[in-house]
Order: sequence, then C-alpha cells, then structure tokens
Amino acid sequence: MATECGKCGPGYPSPLEAMKGPREEIVYLPCIYRNTNTEAPDYLATVDVDPKSPQYCQVIHRLPMPHLKDELHHSGWNTCSSCFGDSTKSRTKLLLPSLISSRIYVVDVGTEPRAPKLHKVVEPKDIHAKCDLGYLHTTHCLASGEVMISSLGDPKGNGKGGFVLLDGETFEVKGTWERPGGAAPMGYDFWYQPRHNVMVSTEWAAPNVLQDGFNPADVEAGLYGNHLHVWDWQRHERVQTLTLQDGLIPLEIRFLHNPAADQGFVGCALSSNIQRFYKNEGGTWSVEKVIQVPPKKVKGWMLPEMPGLITDILLSLDDRFLYFSNWLHGDLRQYDISDPQRPRLTGQGKQVAGGPQMIQLSLDGKRLYVTTSLYSAWDKQFYPDLIREGSVMLQIDVDTVKGELKLNPNFLVDFGKEPLGPALAHELRYPGGDCSSDIWL
Repeated sequence: MATECGKCGPGYPSPLEAMKGPREEIVYLPCIYRNTNTEAPDYLATVDVDPKSPQYCQVIHRLPMPHLKDELHHSGWNTCSSCFGDSTKSRTKLLLPSLISSRIYVVDVGTEPRAPKLHKVVEPKDIHAKCDLGYLHTTHCLASGEVMISSLGDPKGNGKGGFVLLDGETFEVKGTWERPGGAAPMGYDFWYQPRHNVMVSTEWAAPNVLQDGFNPADVEAGLYGNHLHVWDWQRHERVQTLTLQDGLIPLEIRFLHNPAADQGFVGCALSSNIQRFYKNEGGTWSVEKVIQVPPKKVKGWMLPEMPGLITDILLSLDDRFLYFSNWLHGDLRQYDISDPQRPRLTGQGKQVAGGPQMIQLSLDGKRLYVTTSLYSAWDKQFYPDLIREGSVMLQIDVDTVKGELKLNPNFLVDFGKEPLGPALAHELRYPGGDCSSDIWL
C-alpha cells in the first residue's frame, strides 16, 4: 500500500500523499457478542467494500477469538506511517486489545488480507504483572518500532490512565511507557505529535464505574472524566492537566494530521461539544470550546434533556474537515475547519437508525463509513434494539468541494444476519492505514 519507492516502509510519507492512496477494497472491524443473546466469542469481520466485487457489502471472513466476553473495541497496527522511513517494517499485524478482559489479540492480516488468522495472544496476567494496568483501549504504533496501548484502569477496575508498551516484532510486554507511578487518574484515547514533544490523553471513567452501564448519579459524583492530560513525549512524564470547562467525558482526540501543527480537537461526549486544544504563546497548552450541540428536551428518559453524545470524531487527511457522530441524537456532522477556531457546519446526515457511532473516512475523503454500536453494556441500555437486531454498517458519500453528506442507498452491511446471531460491529480499519490509525513525524 506504500507509494512507489525502493526503500519505503509502511504507509505514506505525508498525510497529503496518503490522500492519493488506493481506494479501500476491504475493511476489518471487530464484532462483539458480550451482553447479547449469543454465547460466542467476539470476532474480527472482513467486509468487501469494492463496488466492482461480486461480494460487495458482504462479510467475506470471520475470525473468532478463542475466549468469551473479551469486548473487542478498537484496533491498531504493528507499524504505520510513523515508520515510513524504515524499509524493514511492514504493516502485517492488526492488534485487537480487549476493553474488558484486557487480552491483546495479534492478528496476521499480511499473509492473506481477505482471510486474517490469529498470530498471538497476549494474556492479561502479563499486562497485570508487568504494567499493573488493564481495560485496554487505543493502539498506536511508534517510530521506535514499539506499539503503545492506553488503559482505562488497573487490574481491579479502578481508574488508571497508563500506557502498555509492546515490542513491535515479538509483541512481548515491555512495561509501561510512562515512568513508574506516573499514570493519570483516568484514561481512554491519546495522540502524539513529536515535533512539539507532546502527547495528549483523554478520560472516560474507571472501568468499575462504566462497565455495567451508565448511571447519571456517577456524573454528579464526579466519577466521569473532564480533563486532558499533556505529556512530555521524550521524558514520558505528565506535565500539564487541563480541566475542561463544560467538557464532560472527553473521548476521542485528534491532532491535526500536519505533523507541524500545534493544535487539535477532542469530542466531549456527555456535554456534546468539540473543544480545540492548542499550544499557547507561553509554550504550554490551552483548550477552548468551538462547537456545541444543543440537548433535546425529552420525556420518559433518564434525564430531562438528551445530549447528542459525541462518541467519535475524525479529521480528513488534509485537515479541512472535522466529522463527528451524535450517537443519541442519531445524526452525523461535517464541519469546515479551515479556521480551526471557528468551525463551520457544512454537512449533516439525519437520523441514522441505532445512532451513528464509529466513523472512518476514505483516504481521499470522499466516503465515510459508519457503524452503530458504542459499547455492549451501553448499547443494551440506550438502544436495546441493537442487542436484538444487531448493528449495521453504512456508507455516506461526501462532497469535498462545498461540503455535504449523502447516504449511499446501495450500501448496507446488516450484522443482524450473522450466522451465530446479531452482532455489535465497532471500529473500522483499512489494510493500508487510515486517518485515525496513522501519525506522521
């Protein structure tokens, strides 16, 4: 998937070069059976998304995990564009950390991309013993050749925002990225920007708080996150904690893709706003709210007002558009961020059944893929139909000139019709990398 080059490593030399990459033909996505009516392992689905293929819109392969109730969630690569200059590296393994069991599955997608196979299982006891961490979330590959995975908690389910380091070749647990005793109080997502010697991480809640469902009283008790943590990338130390004003549950975080950029965005789920973080004139980091989704007044719900619940955000590779999903309101939004301080709404997709959740953009920015499951326990609570009927995968056509979103009526993958019963499909990955997996140096 790399550009034509005699000595290139994985991915692309720059985000703009990545936009010229080939059209996606297959996608990988984890499918979850925990908290459903099916007693079966979670699995990795391979879906054909090539319109010229006779198997278009079909699940062409399923790789079941060897254990039950892992809660597969997000995934990441053994290596990516951060290693573009290293011709010895090849993007052949997809890592699937488990949000609940804390296992890490290493899947070989290089030998036969259309039929992945299990390569290695990293057991929770190794992560617990060497890192005192568990409940794993985001995976990013590093220029060092290592793989880094964020945690939500310690092995007992208390909040602990640390980072597991794996060897990128053997996938042995090496220890924590942060210094001993240096973890944040809570964790979730992270993104690094080496030219500014910085990494920023976010907070959901302690696993013991969130894993069985959402209780509004836990918000009142201050048990959900509302901070960004700023880390010194070279020293592996937390140097600043930003309290978000009206920023409850900051989940997905994205720096601009331009590796020289000193700003980015975070989606605050419960307060339903987008906040911009940036390096200020004093050389430290600041944050400001730039988009607010108004709540809707409702009756018979757990709260008098229903938030949009921004659960995923993406930036196009040219840093022109920001996309996010309002899982509870059921819509998708596109904003022009040419002026990052003043995002401008340019497209909105209305009422996706089950609520749009994870999103992934094609390299050229012209197709947005959407799935509808957030996390099995919260799916069961907020969208019980998902448990009975399974989630779906949709594709939205994007107007990249004037900005607009339009549902592709010819594309639907219905995970309610899976052989073992309705499944909950989550995050999407392309074999050659995408705008939420790859970081440029």
